Amino acid sequence: MSLSIRNLLAVLALTLVLGGCGGGSYVWGWYVLSPKLPKGQDNLLFLLSGVGYTVAVALCAIAISVVLGLLIALPTLSTNRYARAVSRTYVEILRSVPMLVMVLWVYYGLPVLFNVSPGVFTAGVIALALCDSAFEAEIFRAGIQSIDRGQREAADALGLSYVDKMRYIVLPQAIRRVLPPLGNQFVYMLKTSSLLSVIGLTELTRRANELIVTEYRPLEIYSFLVLEYLVLIMIASWLVRRLERRMAAADRQFQAKNNS
Repeated sequence: MSLSIRNLLAVLALTLVLGGCGGGSYVWGWYVLSPKLPKGQDNLLFLLSGVGYTVAVALCAIAISVVLGLLIALPTLSTNRYARAVSRTYVEILRSVPMLVMVLWVYYGLPVLFNVSPGVFTAGVIALALCDSAFEAEIFRAGIQSIDRGQREAADALGLSYVDKMRYIVLPQAIRRVLPPLGNQFVYMLKTSSLLSVIGLTELTRRANELIVTEYRPLEIYSFLVLEYLVLIMIASWLVRRLERRMAAADRQFQAKNNS
């Protein structure tokens, strides 16, 4: 499905949601978000102020989870059964824990276990990164295993060490193959960052909840929250696709040089 079709469907769905403004007995109060009114402008700025935390926590968490995921994925490909067992145990445990539970456990558990108070942002990043790293590990494992065995055997024949083989032969190709699912994980991270509202991080969902307490217009505010996430996801998806196209173009140029 092309980007334009997805955008059309998304806008259509939002239109259907907001199109009921005139129907039923509910009296809509869009004045609370009207850019023509001073109060509406203040409310809009208040809601949009959560964008920074939403994007920042998603970027930090995905960066950490990608590194952790790669480090966890490599032992699963090892011939050492103990290394494989430790890696698989890590993946299975963290994949089984709901992300909201992990957020609460990290936020309330770290101060007790390690006598440190990480703060809501740090606790949120740690929790999201830990949960996502298990999925990243599976993505990397599948990407590495998809590389033709003959290339790894050729690297062994050249006398390359395991580190050099992964660095120069396997990982560059695997990363290109796992880029789409990694991009999807970032989109997923943007959405799951809303769970951090329960521990007080002032991201988009927390800002919406705080405004509802004072304005008592939940449907209008949550409708705007849907729009905020929709725009963020569309931008993130566009950036991922643009990166994919650039990498695909670089691959074609490289193959053309090798064939010439």
